[in-house]
Amino acid sequence: MDGTLVDTEPYWMATETAIAEQYGGTWTHEDAMSLVGNDLLVSGAYLKTKLDLDQSPEEVVEMLLDGVVAQVRHSVPWCAGSRELLLALHAAGVPCGLVTMSYQRFVAPILEHLPPETFRVIVTGDMVSEGKPHPEAYLTAAAALGVDPADCVAIEDSPTGARSAEAAGCRVLVVPNHVPVPEGPKRVFRESLEGLSPEDLARL
Repeated sequence: MDGTLVDTEPYWMATETAIAEQYGGTWTHEDAMSLVGNDLLVSGAYLKTKLDLDQSPEEVVEMLLDGVVAQVRHSVPWCAGSRELLLALHAAGVPCGLVTMSYQRFVAPILEHLPPETFRVIVTGDMVSEGKPHPEAYLTAAAALGVDPADCVAIEDSPTGARSAEAAGCRVLVVPNHVPVPEGPKRVFRESLEGLSPEDLARL
């Protein structure tokens, strides 16, 4: 979701910076980039260690979510072509699953802006025991959709997410956003989702 469907990474980065400033710590662009695509608990643990916070990683995650959800409720920053592609897939009857390491309370206000059942399956970071780059989330989504992962195209923007989808057996369409993604045997690259059709995805 983050970086492919909606460009919320700047929201996360702004919230991380605000937490650092609140607690008198230092937060760099490199710190922010290192967390892109991560399981939220991994990010929470990183922030706790980096900023020497008293809060647990779980509590840090809730602080992050508080800040980002408030920004999303104000404005949803759709990635170019993402909403149009989703609506075209929905109209064509293509079953779609949302696989994100964000938590349900962050996902909900974004999905309010899409037609019901746009995603037949939603797998969030608080629903799995192993976050990306582990394949559990993608395997869970494919099983819930009743399809073989090898018949799925995963759209990702980060190395962590691409590794997760690849490990699950999916073909991966990589649309890099904030961080570079290396080449891989099951990866196809595109600069944007603009102009992409369900037929284009089928050809992958």
